[in-house]
Amino acid sequence: MGFNAAKRAIENAKIFTKDIDLIIVATTTPDNTFPSTASLIQKKLGVNAVSFDIQAVCAGFVFALSVAKSMMLDGIYNNCLVIGADSMSKLLDWGDRSTSVLFGDGAGAVILQKFSNFDNKYDDWGILSSVIHSDGQFYDLLKTNGGVSSNQKTGSIEMVGKEVFKHAVDKLSSSLDEALKISNKKISEIDWLVPHQANQRIILAVADKMKIDINKVISTVKDHGNTSAASIPLALDKAMLSNKILKGNLIGIHAIGGGLSWGASIIRIGKP
Repeated sequence: MGFNAAKRAIENAKIFTKDIDLIIVATTTPDNTFPSTASLIQKKLGVNAVSFDIQAVCAGFVFALSVAKSMMLDGIYNNCLVIGADSMSKLLDWGDRSTSVLFGDGAGAVILQKFSNFDNKYDDWGILSSVIHSDGQFYDLLKTNGGVSSNQKTGSIEMVGKEVFKHAVDKLSSSLDEALKISNKKISEIDWLVPHQANQRIILAVADKMKIDINKVISTVKDHGNTSAASIPLALDKAMLSNKILKGNLIGIHAIGGGLSWGASIIRIGKP
């Protein structure tokens, strides 16, 4: 799934595959415990790129964008492939209806490019702000009951639904507000909010708390369920293909996952 998403992203970005010099894959469900899924995608693409995975569950895509931005600003990387890919059906206990009806499988990808900003042309484009957080005191609210070092099993998802809902609404709202302040933007300036597609109740509750028109919120959860790190890029892809999100639009993204881990970004889409 990640490889197919990568090929589409490269094609849509109109760049050569060989130009990719950094690959970051956000995933909770790697093909193998090791090596990284990113290295497998690198092999399939046939490129010379630094490649690695990160794991922040449903917040993985937001974390991956933050890491990618930092590496591109501090290093030699010019074209980064960021992928969110998860096969959550492999982690489900089908007898547990509180989780098995919520999750799905999918992958999505974006290309980040670095440009010289000698004339301030790109000041208000790209990733304008990115914030990430985690708090291990909530470790047991959303987790699997297995792992390589604990019982040599993958395990299945266990979730304290009411507590996760409460934290999701609070932390998604606060992180988006934080990202807006850092980028010196107001919620009224956002053209589209592309949230993590956990469930519709959370999406509606956050929209209400942030005072954003629900018609400016992209919701695709009914189409693919909660696909963890893949949910934001999948929603972004659908919104762009349907000509909702256009070049130059200002979008907000935010997500929360196990850990608990959460974060948000404000992004100007496309190139000037």
